[in-house]
Amino acid sequence: MPKLFGTDGVRGVANKELTAPLAFSIGQAGAHILTALTSSELQTGRKAKIVVGKDTRISSDMLEAALAAGICSAGAQAEVVGVVPTPAVALLTRQLSADAGVVISASHNSAEYNGIKFFNNKGYKLSDDIEDEIEKIVSGEKKIKKLPTGGDLGRIVRNAQAKDNYINFAKDVVKGDFCGLKVALDNANGAASKISCSIFKQLGAEVFVINDEPNGLNINENCGSTHLGQLQELTKATGADIGLAFDGDADRVLAVDEKGNIIDGDKILLICAADMKKSGALKNNTIVATVMSNLGMFIAAEKLGIDILKADVGDRYVIEEMIKGGYNLGGEQSGHIIFHDYNTTGDGIVTALSLVSVLRRSGKTLSSLAQIMQKLPQVLINAKVGSKNKNIYLKDNDIKAEIKKIEELFLGNGRVLIRPSGTEPLVRVMIEGTDLNLIEQNAKRLAKLIENKAG
Repeated sequence: MPKLFGTDGVRGVANKELTAPLAFSIGQAGAHILTALTSSELQTGRKAKIVVGKDTRISSDMLEAALAAGICSAGAQAEVVGVVPTPAVALLTRQLSADAGVVISASHNSAEYNGIKFFNNKGYKLSDDIEDEIEKIVSGEKKIKKLPTGGDLGRIVRNAQAKDNYINFAKDVVKGDFCGLKVALDNANGAASKISCSIFKQLGAEVFVINDEPNGLNINENCGSTHLGQLQELTKATGADIGLAFDGDADRVLAVDEKGNIIDGDKILLICAADMKKSGALKNNTIVATVMSNLGMFIAAEKLGIDILKADVGDRYVIEEMIKGGYNLGGEQSGHIIFHDYNTTGDGIVTALSLVSVLRRSGKTLSSLAQIMQKLPQVLINAKVGSKNKNIYLKDNDIKAEIKKIEELFLGNGRVLIRPSGTEPLVRVMIEGTDLNLIEQNAKRLAKLIENKAG
């Protein structure tokens, strides 16, 4: 079978690629592997417990039932918490002393897709090694020696308080209130629906909300963090101080300033980092970003005396580097921001609250705060290559010489980044610099050279 786990769990078209039988198998295998890891910590007579959350897709009910059944078949209790943001499951796994957590969501994808992603008992996404072990059981490469029967089977327990627990946690992130602020929200008809609005209202903000009525089919439909047009119009029309757009599972957020300009994850990250540095809260004066973050952020951070550590693309790799170095802030351009003092994964609502808190303390407009960095123009060209030639740019002397020539041309104010696609026979050529025409010309020439060399 093809590899099951991608960079963020299992994902596919529901009932076609991600079926109920597959979800059952994943639940059973995941429960078997993850509860075995914590078996030494289990209290005598206590069954292992796995928290199960979901987003608002129509297929989430079907997959929740199958996944929970699989968990019970492995002898674990499935603590079902309903529709909550992905970061809420990470939090609740820790709060409830569970052995693992699992989320049914396809994040920013459209409604026909769905996905399954696990957290370990500490609330962190699984390592590649553990995912591989789960996958071996699902594929049949390895077998579960003995499944429980009788009283050793698990039960499904429904937790009606989970959503309130997350709301109370999120409110505690804020010191003070948001009275007098106008906040526009786009909940993407997803897991943030009702939750984000409730939090901001309880904190005293005047709230204007759109895409807050999920029907199972409208999640991410021309809305949320991947389609910011509606939020830009709402923010300007209502005179809001800030607009905030979540994705389907609310683990990321992007912002819009009072003029309707988009504030991406790089700017959010740097705005919050500068505020934390000022108060002495930024550990080691360092943040973790990814190789795809805009060069303008690195230039601005250097002027602010903030170090940036680069991780591979994916918030799971960002948090790995944060844990290694003891850092407490990291994130991606897409809006996955991790405030490790509060949560163990990207948390769109915590990020939104943190950004609004900075806005409130500063007394400035968001457009003014966003001047902290100037984004450099960025061009991305796909070079078509055979699957066996994706790493040719690392070996071919002509390609390496051309990359060096382009980088020398920019004199430190530009860069070249080459990334093979993980799913297609492509090599992505990304060049940043101050002169858009110049970087376009060089990106096209370099992509063509890679294609020619790859045959």
